[in-house]
Amino acid sequence: MTLDPSFIWTAFVQILPAIPTTLYITIVSMFFGLLIGTAVVLIRIYKVPVLHPLAAGYVTLIRGTPMLTHLLLIYFGLPMLIDSLAESFGWSFRSVSIPMIGFAYISFSITAGAYMSEVVRSGIIAVDRGQLEAAHSVGMTTFQALRRIVLPQAFAASLPNLSNGVIGMLHGSTLAFTVSVVDINAQAQIVASSNWKFFEAYLAAAVIFWGLTVLVERLTALIEKRINLYNRGGVT
Repeated sequence: MTLDPSFIWTAFVQILPAIPTTLYITIVSMFFGLLIGTAVVLIRIYKVPVLHPLAAGYVTLIRGTPMLTHLLLIYFGLPMLIDSLAESFGWSFRSVSIPMIGFAYISFSITAGAYMSEVVRSGIIAVDRGQLEAAHSVGMTTFQALRRIVLPQAFAASLPNLSNGVIGMLHGSTLAFTVSVVDINAQAQIVASSNWKFFEAYLAAAVIFWGLTVLVERLTALIEKRINLYNRGGVT
């Protein structure tokens, strides 16, 4: 077997249309994962009755099992649940109406939620508790203090870890191929299957993933620079 450099470029061009799918999975999963993670960490920090042990169990369970397992459980289990409920309540909606990428969105959001809860928790811990007490002293409620003071600083402090989470989800999105979602890696396999030049096709996919990863790193650096300017009072 010999390397075909010309096919690397051919594969690269043919894989490009799959980039939006990978980005959709990454962005949607991280957005909802961050929302879930923030809710979970606040429940755990403030020890909300009933919900606190459920939140702790959720984090332990998700972090203790593989991402692929979550996807397969959602893919095979959710249709059973939906169809059972639909039959019981006479709904017209059935699981076949769910697009394949929808299972990836749901599964990866649940996975990201557990990991993001720990990221946000580390950010909240990094914020001086005295700021929350000061907010209470001027009449703010806990919710107002969290929204206006604590969470913005927590997210700023967590930015490097959030960036790592985005990159991890970007790479983890390749698992969506197991439920017939055509992402970058899946497209590379499709392209290579016509002539068995898998090495060249996956090399092209690797270059695309590397480029996207560098883009995330650069965007993170720009955001961090902006935050540091605000912290120093350089932006009004």
